[in-house]
Amino acid sequence: MSRAQAESVIKNIIREIVQECATKGEAVSETLVAFMVKAAVLDPANNFNVDRTLTKEDVQELIQICVKRLLDTRSPSLDTIKMQVYFDMNYTTRDEFLEEHHRVLESRLQPVIREITDSRARTRDELESLYRKVVSAILLRSGLGSATDISVVRETTAALQSVFPQSELGTFMSLAKRDKERQLQELTYIVTGIRLFNKECGKGGEGIDDLPAILNEAIPATTQNIQDEIKMTSMTASRYIDTIGKLDKDETDNASSMDLLKEAVINCRQNEVFLRIVLHDVIDCARQVESLVSQLCSRMQQLQATIQSKTAVPTAQVYPQFMHLAQIWSSFQDEMVLLSVLSNILVSLEPFPQMTRELIESEDLLDVFLDLIKEDKDVTDKEIREKTSVDEIRVTTTKTSGDEIHGTAANKYAEGVEWLFPDTTRNFARLPLQYRGFCGWTLVTSDRLLLPGNPEIGILRYKDRYYSFVSKEAAEEFASDPESYILRVAECAKKSPELIQLLELHTQFASLASYGQAMGSARMFEKPITKNDSGTQTDTHFYESNIVQSYEWNEWELRRKAIKLANLRTKVTHSVQTNMSNLRRDNAAQCYPPKDIDTQTRSDAHTNVPKPQVFLAGLRGGGTSKPSVFTKVDLTLDVDQS
Repeated sequence: MSRAQAESVIKNIIREIVQECATKGEAVSETLVAFMVKAAVLDPANNFNVDRTLTKEDVQELIQICVKRLLDTRSPSLDTIKMQVYFDMNYTTRDEFLEEHHRVLESRLQPVIREITDSRARTRDELESLYRKVVSAILLRSGLGSATDISVVRETTAALQSVFPQSELGTFMSLAKRDKERQLQELTYIVTGIRLFNKECGKGGEGIDDLPAILNEAIPATTQNIQDEIKMTSMTASRYIDTIGKLDKDETDNASSMDLLKEAVINCRQNEVFLRIVLHDVIDCARQVESLVSQLCSRMQQLQATIQSKTAVPTAQVYPQFMHLAQIWSSFQDEMVLLSVLSNILVSLEPFPQMTRELIESEDLLDVFLDLIKEDKDVTDKEIREKTSVDEIRVTTTKTSGDEIHGTAANKYAEGVEWLFPDTTRNFARLPLQYRGFCGWTLVTSDRLLLPGNPEIGILRYKDRYYSFVSKEAAEEFASDPESYILRVAECAKKSPELIQLLELHTQFASLASYGQAMGSARMFEKPITKNDSGTQTDTHFYESNIVQSYEWNEWELRRKAIKLANLRTKVTHSVQTNMSNLRRDNAAQCYPPKDIDTQTRSDAHTNVPKPQVFLAGLRGGGTSKPSVFTKVDLTLDVDQS
């Protein structure tokens, strides 16, 4: 069967299963159906042969099996698979989410930006309309308030006019399209920084939420909520395991109840894994917010010192600070959106374990389950491990007489087995444990029962993979034949396909991709392909190199050196140190520092200028009989006479 034919067959099977479930009142996604089809093919109980092409009868049987599983309302396994599909389709890493979030925001802004950059405004009304569009674009991109709030628009317009008055629209219109987009982005950062600074100074900030305070309040509450949920999930799993232990001691036939409880344990374990992933992201948010708060305070202080009470500040000093302030606030907005998405994922995950709890409570094992609750069995896996003495459970690798290892003979361990312990291994807590830290031996011997391993026992290293176990005996038995147990774990995963995602067994099931890659794959019925990375290295030179550094092939270079040597023979060296002489003796030179000498370039002199003197005659007058004659006499001496 060619690849195109295989894709056509797969799509037809998925389409028929979706339609069959829809006719029976159950809406299922194609991603879930695709994974369920692959899981049904892998299940050895269904007897599908992957070496041959499926017949029509096989296809119909496969469809009926998948429809039956998808419509089973009493299946914790189906709830677990649905939970895995939802998480895999909705959760992404922090960097990928922020990149996608920014891409979506830019795509939504493109119509507004395009309308501004493509505008050919000429009249006054058209230019005013274009300026209002610029204000709206800045508001939409910054996210600081609503574009329909009059007070927010006025404040944004005032901030924009201080850096980009309407009279400069003509210059803006003459720019290329890419330059216009770049200038709009810079204006957004500058205006956003101005509004944030005004809010800090108490002179504005309409429509701006206090994001640091909101995040500092929401993150601890979310963290506490997740930690409480993890603790409750762990206690529920411990109760299910205790119930299995009690039913196992009972002599009555309760195989169906045991399988139901084991599937419920898998459901709890998967929910706990997802909760811990979300908790890790929330903790990263807390660290990022703490760093951003420190940067925000530092930037505000620098702006206060730069601006203070000045009426005018150079733009080269203040604009970069406003832009950095806007970028810090944008990071706060990213953390807010990321925390909101993580909270939504938590809310969406709640129904999946809740349905399993309701199913267990509705079964006949409710009495046993309630008895365990009354006996105060509320202990987590971590508390159980802490109660056990390390000396009693740790695997000992010390050889005694007879070349035996405590607990088992040395020759019973498989070749390549190595034990790692906390006190002798660097970064012990960061070792990537296989099966997410669950005990592979218990998974095989107890038919898919998931118990977390205890690293204090010792971690088994085999073929650069690390395994943990629940007990010393389990570790020693697994170490005696690791290959056999690894294959048997894969067989258990074929019976319960949700274990493939939970235990991260995709490398052993190469034909079963993750949920996000399930659609459009034509490798449903192919055998797993084993791949191995290898490399070879060839030496460049097999013999030792003998390179003469003084060799020169250029004839003109040799002539230049010969002329240089010939010229040196006619030269006389005085009081200098050569390359050869400096190895024989130390030379010292003495110099005289310059002296300070005063010189006089001019002489001080003075002149005596005569003092002006004026005499006024006839001030008394001649009486009544004679007219008064007033005379002004200059008595100032000449320069020569003084």
